[in-house]
Amino acid sequence: MPERLRLLAVHAHPDDESSKGSATMARYVAEGHRVMVATCTGGERGDVLNPRLKDDADILRDLPQVRREEMKRAQEVLGIEHVWLGFVDSGLPEGDPLPPLPEGCFALEPLHVTTEALVRVIRDFKPHVMTTYDENGGYPHPDHIMCHDVSVAAFRAAGDPSQFTHAGEAWQPLKLYYDRGFSREKIAAFHEALLTRDGESPFEEWLKRWEEREPTRVTTRVQVADYFGARERALLAHATQIDPDGSFFALSAAEQATIWPTEEFDLAASYVRTPADEDDLFAGLPQDVAEADRMATDPPALLRDDIVARKESA
Repeated sequence: MPERLRLLAVHAHPDDESSKGSATMARYVAEGHRVMVATCTGGERGDVLNPRLKDDADILRDLPQVRREEMKRAQEVLGIEHVWLGFVDSGLPEGDPLPPLPEGCFALEPLHVTTEALVRVIRDFKPHVMTTYDENGGYPHPDHIMCHDVSVAAFRAAGDPSQFTHAGEAWQPLKLYYDRGFSREKIAAFHEALLTRDGESPFEEWLKRWEEREPTRVTTRVQVADYFGARERALLAHATQIDPDGSFFALSAAEQATIWPTEEFDLAASYVRTPADEDDLFAGLPQDVAEADRMATDPPALLRDDIVARKESA
């Protein structure tokens, strides 16, 4: 099979890659593209969210190692490549007032340190497209917000030969997307389907929380219904983090394929012209990989730059 284009998805914790864009990744792997996930932290401060495993002594003894093993299984399900950036989970602070973040955690690392780590990955893997979270992190977990910050900084720096000169030869990814996998419209569609089927839905509280939010922009809808089964298996691979009786599985993969057969993204930056209604993260890129590689080493002018700085309230 001839070489195809390359996609890098940057995520905060193990399991994020399975809940956000995993069907898209599985589709591209099946089509022969190389897909890599860079996971910023090991998820060391995560809780056991599966009620069936909350008191499992083996898991509680070494949760970080368990999460690494879960990530390996999800990687195998999706057929992706994977790299750990090596930073430490910040945890999700709770309380009023919120406690300070723990010393040495990912969210408190200097941005130049985290950026260099991701620039090294970019220059080694040489992706044509990157995905990450928006300026609010998708939701305001400190590691998700830092994941946005480092992804944007690395996207901007990786193609500049004057930056991080010891971290490999310059390589400019040609497109950057924000994942929009949990849009209000999608959850509302699932909610209505469950009300029709069962008379009740676990998504009612989700929708109430979103009433005051501004709608998120979607530029790109990727048809991935055939890969919802892989997405489900990848989620279940993260057994400590995913409740098999939870909302992720309120609708079967087949039902979701009928109700909402796409995964959504927002094109934040691009060096290539793209169609108004994209259905492919590689849209607008040369299909000849050698030509796409040439563009990444000698990029044209940036044609789209909608990257939003992180909000102070985030």
